[in-house]
Amino acid sequence: MKTFSLSAVCRHLFTPPILLIWGVTLWLMTFDNYALVSHLTQLYPPMGGQSGLLLSLLLFFTLVTALWLLLISHGRSARWLLALVIFSSAFAGFYMQEFGIIIDTVMLDNLFQTDRKEAFGLLSWEMIAFVTTVGVLPAAWLLFKAPDSWFSRDRLSTRALHVGLVLVLMVTCVWPYSAGYASFIREHKLARMYANPSFMHYSLIKWTNQHLSIPESQALEQVATDTQRIGGNTKHELVIMVVGETARYDRFSLNGYHKLTNPRLQQEDVVSFKQVTSCGTSTGVSVPCMFSVLGRTHYEAKKARHMENALDVLKEHNVSVLWRDNNSDSKGVATRMAYEDFQSPAQNTVCDTECRDVGMLKGLDQYIQAHHGQDIMIVLHQMGNHGPEYYRRYPKSFEKFTPVCHSSDLSKCSQQEIDNAYDNAILYTDYFLSEVIQLLKKYDDSHETAMLYVADHGESLGEHGIYLHAAPYMIAPKEQTHVPAILWLGKQFDYSINQVRPYQNYPLSHDDVFCTLLTAYELKSSTCHSHYSWLVANPVVRAELKSPTLPAQAQPQTQTALPAPPATVSRGQLPEPTLQTELASSENSGQQGRRIKPIHNAALRRGSTAT
Repeated sequence: MKTFSLSAVCRHLFTPPILLIWGVTLWLMTFDNYALVSHLTQLYPPMGGQSGLLLSLLLFFTLVTALWLLLISHGRSARWLLALVIFSSAFAGFYMQEFGIIIDTVMLDNLFQTDRKEAFGLLSWEMIAFVTTVGVLPAAWLLFKAPDSWFSRDRLSTRALHVGLVLVLMVTCVWPYSAGYASFIREHKLARMYANPSFMHYSLIKWTNQHLSIPESQALEQVATDTQRIGGNTKHELVIMVVGETARYDRFSLNGYHKLTNPRLQQEDVVSFKQVTSCGTSTGVSVPCMFSVLGRTHYEAKKARHMENALDVLKEHNVSVLWRDNNSDSKGVATRMAYEDFQSPAQNTVCDTECRDVGMLKGLDQYIQAHHGQDIMIVLHQMGNHGPEYYRRYPKSFEKFTPVCHSSDLSKCSQQEIDNAYDNAILYTDYFLSEVIQLLKKYDDSHETAMLYVADHGESLGEHGIYLHAAPYMIAPKEQTHVPAILWLGKQFDYSINQVRPYQNYPLSHDDVFCTLLTAYELKSSTCHSHYSWLVANPVVRAELKSPTLPAQAQPQTQTALPAPPATVSRGQLPEPTLQTELASSENSGQQGRRIKPIHNAALRRGSTAT
């Protein structure tokens, strides 16, 4: 008859592979979850009467990590898998701790799209020391020093028993504090996203599923297929759109910032739109989204990748499109366009410690002259305020606000130093935009000129303990989603700046870019039905539609004279109180080009809402 001792039972249950998994779990929770612990202790201070719930949550997240490792690590492959988990978790733990970032699908997109130059900008001696100590050394020990017996295959019954034990312990943790957990789940989603590595692995699985499911051979879907040009102006459009990088609305003195960060733009007759929200919180989302017809609510990378964008539609209607990039790339927007990379001295003639945005203006005169018989659309994608090395984003001569942070490790700098470095980069963007306007002014007599500047997303500079960007949109702070947008119009353009100025306080978003671009080139489509009133405001279009003539230049209106802003703004909708009667009559008259065709593509049928 077999006899059982406690030591024999323990040896049977706690085999070397099981003990290794628990050891790795405790290592990860101790060294790589500072951000999670910090958030939980802020929500439930240890001395605030909720220490029991705090301890329960810490134990619960520990059990979640153990459960995940029990499920994925088996046999000899566990040596490499656990080493990889330790190494990657050290990287994630450092950046979550230092910058408050979250490793979700958007951040993973950023990671896989980051070029070598951006990657080096994120390196610091503190990061290297932390990752080496917490990630590289223990991972190397597992790979080369840990005994082979630690990676033998368990009995399935032993592994299942431990999984069951962990589940029971999780229920035991939650049961006494069920009300607290219910509140935590509803109200504190952000804190859960700092669980390392469980949320990072969840995001990686989700990201992989999203990208593997994209049918790369799918044909390109046409959009706005009923687009037609109305108006026969003899002067061609010349529009330069500047896609800004990591720029905050509230750091532009045009918008009331106390530092003079826009001394040049304030000397120009521009309109700064005050309520513009971004489509995403990262370049990888916002840039393709703003040129897409989908809008933020319906935007998905796998849809947008196989659909035409606004530049495609312009190109199909004989607009010469050029994309110049001083950033990572166009994120797929300019795949079918003329594209020029200005990140290296091989193309960019204005380079010091790095190549400057203003270098993208070199050679544009020749391009414009070579396409003198066409409408021209030029997109300039800035390096702008890309962080965390804000001090590198401008030449030394633009270091007006001092002292500045000269490190990528923002924790080593004071708030004043971080702000000053960021504001100096905004000052350089002001100079760059002014230079764009000066270039356009040279063609004011021969073309209908305009400049539109729109930033892709904002930036957190320490507010709420968060730095950089790419926070999940649903919980992103306004510093990451409220973006600047600036418009300058030449004297020959279809609209005067005073016609646009009354709408500077209306709620707009990246959703409005698609139809704004089509309207600027006098292109009508049922996709942009809410922009039709602006087409009617075009004097050439009005003449073609035989509508009554409007004054050549609308007088500025005060904000109190405007109608109340609508609760929601459809794609590109800018209510035009002086044109509604004419618009209604022109639509009902039955003349060619006045009716709006139904939209058959379900993806284009909706009216997007600006948030």
